[in-house]
Amino acid sequence: MGISFLDRLRKRYGEVRGATVPQSLAEDREGVAGLLSECELLRARAETEGVELDDTAASLERLDQLVPRWRDDPDEQSWLGNDAGLYLGTVVVRNVPGASWQIWPNGRPVILLACGRELDVVEAGHEWAQSGTPELSQVYAEASEI
Repeated sequence: MGISFLDRLRKRYGEVRGATVPQSLAEDREGVAGLLSECELLRARAETEGVELDDTAASLERLDQLVPRWRDDPDEQSWLGNDAGLYLGTVVVRNVPGASWQIWPNGRPVILLACGRELDVVEAGHEWAQSGTPELSQVYAEASEI
């Protein structure tokens, strides 16, 4: 069905790949931030590799150094990509002044930087899990320079 309003939304926000937040929770900023920071699979994987995730830019650098064993399992790769993106977003929100979570109409959590730029951290996490680029630490560095 060609509903122009919905078509414009799909063009702007695209199809949702990965993590989404129900609109009913989107207004609870603290609740959303807490929910999105859990990243259980990533935290478990990092712990088994001896990497502490302490919500700092240095922890992103340590994640970038992990051997990508998850690439052998498409399901784990997808889940880990979600978690990597959400963890990246958590680090940005906690360390970059003026950064905050924003929920697109399709439920996709993104980071809104103080300059007004939106950063799709979930997509960056999926790309990192699939190919290793962009490095999570590089995405963070770019967000913190703006």
